[in-house]
Amino acid sequence: MLKKLHIQLTFLCTLASSTILVLMSLICLSFSESESKKSHFSDFQINTNMLYNHLGSQSILSRSWLAQFQADTGFEIDIWDNGSKLVFENLSPLTLDEDIFTQARKQAREDYTLLEEAFTKESILSTHADFHLNWKGEQYYASAALIPKNNGVLNAAVLYPLTDLNKTIAARRKLFAGVNILGIFLLGLFFWFFTWRMLQPIIKNRQKQAEFIASASHELRSPLTVMLSALSAMQHASPKEAAHFSQTIQQEGKRMGRLIDDMLTLSGTDSSHLSLRKTQVELDTLLLSAYEKFEPLAQKKSISMNITLPDKLVPPCCCDKERLEQVLSILLDNALCYTPEGGSIHLTLKVFSEKFMLQISDTGIGIPDSEKQAVFDRFYRCDKSHKDKEHFGLGLCIAQEIVNLHRGKIWVDDALGGGTCFVIVLNGVCH
Repeated sequence: MLKKLHIQLTFLCTLASSTILVLMSLICLSFSESESKKSHFSDFQINTNMLYNHLGSQSILSRSWLAQFQADTGFEIDIWDNGSKLVFENLSPLTLDEDIFTQARKQAREDYTLLEEAFTKESILSTHADFHLNWKGEQYYASAALIPKNNGVLNAAVLYPLTDLNKTIAARRKLFAGVNILGIFLLGLFFWFFTWRMLQPIIKNRQKQAEFIASASHELRSPLTVMLSALSAMQHASPKEAAHFSQTIQQEGKRMGRLIDDMLTLSGTDSSHLSLRKTQVELDTLLLSAYEKFEPLAQKKSISMNITLPDKLVPPCCCDKERLEQVLSILLDNALCYTPEGGSIHLTLKVFSEKFMLQISDTGIGIPDSEKQAVFDRFYRCDKSHKDKEHFGLGLCIAQEIVNLHRGKIWVDDALGGGTCFVIVLNGVCH
């Protein structure tokens, strides 16, 4: 499924990006071609004006000048003087059919009213028109002019084939197409690796989800198995034994209830449904309350507990009191579980500027460096051989989620002299 999703995401991302790339390229290409055509046509007009000015100002037409002009511009020139065609022996022979010049003059007459018969001997102003001409599938810049000359009129027609310009445009289009193809290929390659990297969290979450379901199923199956066995045994047991089995069922039912409550808490954090009711909380009082709650339990296990609070007045912290009590209960419960008889547990509160630091350290078995981050994973137990039915490996995960909801930090360090030290940092000074 994820492989199919990977392919689909790569295709969609590449398609969207390629579409944008191609559209932008077409816009740029269209603008470039338009500007190129305008520039070429402007140069054509400048050169034709230069030609007509020369023809009108010179009493004798210079063959060498016309030859040089034709060589420089690439124009095809056809000149008639009072109905007679002027032939210049030194000029390059025309490569175009006479019919195309006839067509150019016809288009000038019809579209721009260049009428030779309208000129008289008294006419002193020349007139001309520049336009585009299509002839037998070929494109040209064309110009026609009527120039008063020696009591007569010069009828000039100029043509400029757009073959070179069209070749340049075609080459540019091929270049853009090649660049786009290469760009699409590189985009596809990029999105192939990019989408795969994007899917990694999903893959890991699916793996963790599968592990969570397997672990939860295992944890739920254990009390359920005990309960079913006890129910089966009660059918043939004496009243005294039945009472024992009933107590066992009740204990396992409570254990299952605690596990379900923990799972619902984690589900609430995953779906962002776990809300906080922040109030002004005195953390020193909160820590003292947790200390007093767990001290009797520590005495039963011959574990000493002590607490260190700041000498100065502690400002109130904006936090959820019940949720922080839950975090402290989880950490202290773990400390009592993993600290042997004769050990100690120490609670500390420190205030730095606008930050609060809570520390719960013990002299227990400690946590290896390689597993310090993993202890916050769901259903994780550092001591695989530890058979404690009161802990499911969800407590530290819940504690981390609650601290994260407070935008705080929690981590584990080695305690001085051995053991474990859990550190919580909160930024919740009330203003």
